Amino acid sequence: MNHQPVDATTATTPLPMVSVVVPIYNGEADLPELINCLLSQTYPKDRVEYLLVDNNSSDRTLTILKTSAENCPITIRPLSENQIQSSYSARNTGIRAAVSEIIVFTDADCRPQPQWLDALIQPFVNKEVVIVAGEILPLPGKTLLEQHADREETLSQKHTLNHAFRPYGQTANLAIRRIALEKAGLFRPYLTTGGDADICWRILGENIGRLEFAPNAIVQHRHRATLKELQSQWRRYGRSNRYLHELHGVDLMREITLQECGYRLARWLLKEVPRDIKKALAQPTAGIASQATLVDLLNTPIGLFTARARTAGQQNSKLPENAKIIDRL
Repeated sequence: MNHQPVDATTATTPLPMVSVVVPIYNGEADLPELINCLLSQTYPKDRVEYLLVDNNSSDRTLTILKTSAENCPITIRPLSENQIQSSYSARNTGIRAAVSEIIVFTDADCRPQPQWLDALIQPFVNKEVVIVAGEILPLPGKTLLEQHADREETLSQKHTLNHAFRPYGQTANLAIRRIALEKAGLFRPYLTTGGDADICWRILGENIGRLEFAPNAIVQHRHRATLKELQSQWRRYGRSNRYLHELHGVDLMREITLQECGYRLARWLLKEVPRDIKKALAQPTAGIASQATLVDLLNTPIGLFTARARTAGQQNSKLPENAKIIDRL
């Protein structure tokens, strides 16, 4: 079934038109589950289009997108962004092609729940709301690192919505009114991390409207399962801090020294480990070998590992000059 772009002028229901933009780089393995999640959305199918933007993938991503567009009972529009290797540039390509007044963002490795769009769009009935952030919950994880991240709620929007400078929503689950993008500009196309905070802060800084949290608009996302993946994630957080510090002049640098790491590790070995072992032995049904106990036991060293990775990301990065460019509609 070959879908034409949704015509925003013909629909008769009062629900707003929605354009969902998903940047994809080598997403072949993720696409079947993602598309199943899009098919399961309860939002009226004639009121939403899905703009899936291939960002110069080397796998079968673009082929799968084109096949899905032909065969799915939802409006999938496969697009390409081959000039700039950046998820933000790919999102801008989707925004420019979108027909709707509300632009929604998620990622290829996210799994939106069926009520996601219904809950995410509802706050826009208030015309003062120009940004809505939904919640990000973890997919079930089995490794210690996944369970640690789950306990720390690493992915949750509550951390970004309570940011000391200004709140922002992560692009894994975010919706923005088109008028705000027209006024504040699109994503910085050459930025490689921190673009979600940057675009929200620019919109809020210009007093275009306000941000609202939709806790029932849920997407699920997988935590990092290996130390290498975890290190890469937290180094990226560090680079994001550095870039946002340079772009917005706000002090975001939270660094941890080797000396502080040594002190906290010593305290962990001498105080926390004996305490946690004693606590575990007092629960004979669980025992020291249980996953929950190990997560408790290793909380400090894993936390120090991520803090050092974030510090390295901050110290070893500098904002590229072209990352200051803001695209416009």
